[in-house]
Amino acid sequence: MISRPEPREYNPYYAPYIRLIADGDLVKILERQAEETRILLKGLSERQAEFRYAKGKWSIKEVLGHIADTERIMAYRLLVIARADLVELPGFDENEYVKQAGFDKYPFPDLLGNFLAVRASTLTLVKALDDSIWEREGVANGGNVSARALVSIIAGHELHHRKIIMERYIGSGGFPQW
Repeated sequence: MISRPEPREYNPYYAPYIRLIADGDLVKILERQAEETRILLKGLSERQAEFRYAKGKWSIKEVLGHIADTERIMAYRLLVIARADLVELPGFDENEYVKQAGFDKYPFPDLLGNFLAVRASTLTLVKALDDSIWEREGVANGGNVSARALVSIIAGHELHHRKIIMERYIGSGGFPQW
């Protein structure tokens, strides 16, 4: 079982994400989250998926694309650390990634499928790793991070954005009804 990381295992920037996740087996949490997100988003129309709750904010399509991109990056960092590669991993500009991706041009079911495929890949990686690596650390975006912290960040980051989708998008008065 992969447990919650200690605060010394990650940059304080990620603490709000990690605080969001419940105690328990992170593999089970990741599996459950994927299904919860699928259920939340599967019935959205293209119009709803393109909704922005304020000018300059991302659409739901862009939020979902961002979640998948970030998970890919964190899973790559996990792989590098698990393989004891000592390379320092760079950060990334999330806004530039979203801008360059053009997520709004993709059909929403494809973006949801992409997220689910990324999560399935992450779970395959996590399940294949030996228990001895979870406290192993590497350097990403200029700070130390452990393997288990990366799994926690993936879970917390997705939950953070799912809550935003529920509260600021779907829960807003301006959200399209179809």
